[in-house]
Amino acid sequence: MSAPAQPPMAWKYCGDQIKRWREQSGVTREQLSQAASYDIESVRSMEAGRRKPSMQLLSAADELCNARGMLLGAQDFLKPEKFPSYSRGYTQAEREAIAIHWYEGLLIPGLLQTEDYAKELISHSCPPLDDETVEARVTARIQRQEKLRNSPTVLFSFVIYEAALRAVVGDADLMRRQLQHIVEVNNLRNVSIQVLPIDRAAYAGLSGPLVLLEGPDHEQLAYVEAQDTGALYSDPNKVSTLTQRYGMIRMQALGADESVAFVRRMAGEL
Repeated sequence: MSAPAQPPMAWKYCGDQIKRWREQSGVTREQLSQAASYDIESVRSMEAGRRKPSMQLLSAADELCNARGMLLGAQDFLKPEKFPSYSRGYTQAEREAIAIHWYEGLLIPGLLQTEDYAKELISHSCPPLDDETVEARVTARIQRQEKLRNSPTVLFSFVIYEAALRAVVGDADLMRRQLQHIVEVNNLRNVSIQVLPIDRAAYAGLSGPLVLLEGPDHEQLAYVEAQDTGALYSDPNKVSTLTQRYGMIRMQALGADESVAFVRRMAGEL
């Protein structure tokens, strides 16, 4: 059995600082709870780091304890994480990459998602995320896409399994806009998008998604992701295996022009 998830260390540290400032200033927990409009147990939980200290509590504690902004400064360390912990190594490698080759089987690749599509997916995470985290992760995903247009010398190739194009996220109107967006992005001269139809025996593509990256010093990396887990590989044997699979997937996919026509036709059917 896996151990239960622990609260972030930033929560514990900030909560401990609130408690230390409160006790040093002679402020009782009852006084702080009244000033912040929280019940005592909520304040106790935030001071212990079991619950994220809120801006409301930080502001009340800063004023009561005459901290002169020292406690308010903690808010920068309490902002939600933009990316799941397992994917942070990949997002750093993606920022630095000079070539990205991406195969996706069930979802539209993150770099090709519209904001509405991304928000629909992230807001339906299980377990649910709070609104602040949803907003932070949607914004971060859209910001990653700036690399497509702002780095014209970086090569992007995508192969999308037909199932990902047919899986309705949100409603038909949202999916129509998403498919139209794919067609528009494909017009960028450094982007190639292909479709892998489901009626082809593409066995290499049934093992799941994968991303190949080439770093600025031409190092080769590979990334695979599944349910709440992700792995970034630099081992040459592992990268070679996944490169061969991507090559087979791409060979079995439709050509660029056929793929655009395919996506347009699907958008017209919605």
